[in-house]
Amino acid sequence: MAIKSEKNIRIKGGAATFLADTYYSENGQFLPLLIFAHGYKGYKDWGAWHLMAKKVANAGFFFVKFNFSHNGTTPDNPTEFADLEAFGQNNFTKEMLDYNAVTRHFLQHPKVDRDKLGIIGHSRGGGISIIKGYEDEAVRAVAVLAGVSHFGYRFPSGERLERWQEEGVMYSENARTKQQMPHYYQFYEDYKANEDRFNIQYAAQHLDKPLLIVQGTEDEAVKDKEAYLLHEWCKQSELEILDGTNHTFGAKEPWTSSEMPKNLEKASEFVIEFFKKNFNKD
Repeated sequence: MAIKSEKNIRIKGGAATFLADTYYSENGQFLPLLIFAHGYKGYKDWGAWHLMAKKVANAGFFFVKFNFSHNGTTPDNPTEFADLEAFGQNNFTKEMLDYNAVTRHFLQHPKVDRDKLGIIGHSRGGGISIIKGYEDEAVRAVAVLAGVSHFGYRFPSGERLERWQEEGVMYSENARTKQQMPHYYQFYEDYKANEDRFNIQYAAQHLDKPLLIVQGTEDEAVKDKEAYLLHEWCKQSELEILDGTNHTFGAKEPWTSSEMPKNLEKASEFVIEFFKKNFNKD
C-alpha cells in the first residue's frame, strides 16, 4: 500500500510553533488517528521513528509524530538541538499545551475519523501521554513505549536541588552530541505547582480506557519495574515485555537502514494489534 507522507507541517497554538509529520494511505476511507509523542532529549525525526510511522500507517492508521515546541530543535532546524535556551525553558505544562494543539489540529483533517483517536508516547512522552489520555475525553486508548511512571523521582534532591535553586540552572550532557543542555529551575517550579495534575500514578489509576505498556528488560533509562507499576495501577492495561530490549527498542541516531530494528518492529506490531482491537469494539 502506498503511504503518503507530509513532513514539517507547522502547528500553532501550543506553547510555541512546532512541527509535525503525517503518514497515511490514500484509500478513500476515514482513518483512525494515532499521535506519537517523543521523549526526553528526543525529537520526531530521531532514529527509526519514521519506519515505525510507515509500518503503523500501512496497517490502516493516520499516524502523526511531532516535536514538542521546547525540545531544543527549531522549525528551521528540526533534527538538531539548535535552541538550547528553549530546551532549558521547557516544562510539562508547555508539553501539554503542545499535545492539545496537535490533537485539535489533526482531528480536523479530512482523512481522519474523529471518533477514533489514540495516542502513543515514548519514555517521558509516555508519562505525558497517560496524563493526556486521562484529561482528554476524545482519546480512546493509550500506548506507552518504555514509559515513565513518575516525574518527580527524576528531579534532584537535597543539596543538588538547593544548588539548582541557587544557581537557577543545571546542565545535562547529551551523550550523542556532547552538548551541555540546560534545565532552568522553572522546570521544577512548574512541576511542583502542578504536582497533582502531573501525577502519573493518579492518572493511570483513573484512566478509564485501554492502556498498552511495552517495555524492554534491558532498558538503561526506564527500569521494567516502572512498567509493572503502570500495569498494576491501570485496570484496563495490557503489558508486553520484550526480553533483551533496550530503551529505544534497538534504534539509534542516526538510523541508516531501511529496515526497522527487530524489537521496534515487535513493539510496532503490539501497537497495531492493540489499537485495531480497541477501535473495532464498536
